[in-house]
Amino acid sequence: MVAPTSGTTETEPVPTGPGTDTAEAPARPVHRSGRWIDHWDPEDPVFWRNGGRTIARRNLWISIFAEFLGFCVWAIWSIVVPQLPDAGFALTTDQMFWLVGLPALVGASLRVPYTLAVPVFGGRNWTMISAALLLIPTLSLVWVVQRPETSFGVLLAIAALAGFGGGNFASSMANISFFFPEKEKGAALGWNAAGGNIGTAAVQFVVPLVIVTAAGVSLPRAGWVFIPFILLAVLLAWRFMDNLSTAKADPRSFGVAAREKHTWLISFIYIGTFGSFVGFAGAFPTLLNREFPEVTLSLAFMGALVGSVTRPLGGWIADRVGGAVVTVLSFVVMVVGAFGAIQALGTGSFGLFFGSFMLLFVATGVGNGSVYRMIPATFRIANVAGGGAATAKAAAGCIGIAGAVGAFGGFLIPRGFAMSDTATGSLVPALWAIIGVYVVMALLTWAVYGRRNSEMGAARV
Repeated sequence: MVAPTSGTTETEPVPTGPGTDTAEAPARPVHRSGRWIDHWDPEDPVFWRNGGRTIARRNLWISIFAEFLGFCVWAIWSIVVPQLPDAGFALTTDQMFWLVGLPALVGASLRVPYTLAVPVFGGRNWTMISAALLLIPTLSLVWVVQRPETSFGVLLAIAALAGFGGGNFASSMANISFFFPEKEKGAALGWNAAGGNIGTAAVQFVVPLVIVTAAGVSLPRAGWVFIPFILLAVLLAWRFMDNLSTAKADPRSFGVAAREKHTWLISFIYIGTFGSFVGFAGAFPTLLNREFPEVTLSLAFMGALVGSVTRPLGGWIADRVGGAVVTVLSFVVMVVGAFGAIQALGTGSFGLFFGSFMLLFVATGVGNGSVYRMIPATFRIANVAGGGAATAKAAAGCIGIAGAVGAFGGFLIPRGFAMSDTATGSLVPALWAIIGVYVVMALLTWAVYGRRNSEMGAARV
């Protein structure tokens, strides 16, 4: 249904006559000025058929596009940093990993406020605002990469601006969750998440291609190439997306979730899956350039790509065998992948190094899907066992908190590599530490959520 022009109001005809209820809610979406919809009831089959599904899907695809660009901007420094020395920048390994990791830290910190912004401003309005904000880090990047004399502090501050893109994921997921009925919400959010995550792979694939010129490397192109698409996202959101008056923020859900132990256990586990995906995706181009400089950086996008496309697979498998089982197996595979990377560094084998990291990315993607499947199941069981203490509100808050906490792994992993290199001149100690953390996370997941004789394990969380 096409919205009326600004300043007009469309109303649903009210039935009249004997036996009719003039207070009955409209059976199809009704827009008013500013593309606001005052009545939204996707659980009503008639409402859903009479335009609800069409509007929801239209908002979903535009949301995916905007979130995709957010991930592109969030990850842009991961592929720009290895190219900075060729542009005249003199950076240490530690400084390079700071530039890679800081956007993840900022993005993680923005996830909760971005979630709460959707009901305050409206989903369509906030998509326009958050997409437009991506112009700040891209234009700043264009400016700074042409100035090798720039101090590291300024360079770091500009890299931090890319964190705006990390917040987009949270607001996009929150917005789309309001549009779909429960039976279709999982699929819609899965498409939304996967479409966004692929942005990391896209930026790592596109940037090495567009920055190459006959004269060498032109790093400003890394920012310029995304600006037309950002403007297009703002335009599409303005013209075709909608605000829902019925979308209400409930900050209390975060408070309820924060008092539940499972929120923090799952958030810790999610650092190991989603945090590993973000961290490895950000660090992988720099690792490739450092350890195997003869290899083209155009291969770096493969890690983020396989990690993105396997996320829905993790949720699908978890629905059939249980999220805890899949999560534990994901950590086991991640241990194997990290151990393979250690062996590759010892032998100088690029094939083993690349294959080991592909295994890591596959496992992180599957683990992302399985952990998200665990959240509603965990709080449903805890709610029954606790006499109603843990509610659906706590589950919703946990999703927001876990998403934010998990993203901090995108900062921790690059910093771990930097500290390892500074202290020992090798990445091996960092990989051993990562293996140790994965073992702890696997044991925790199994002990609390996987064992058959545990409360959660018996219910196949």
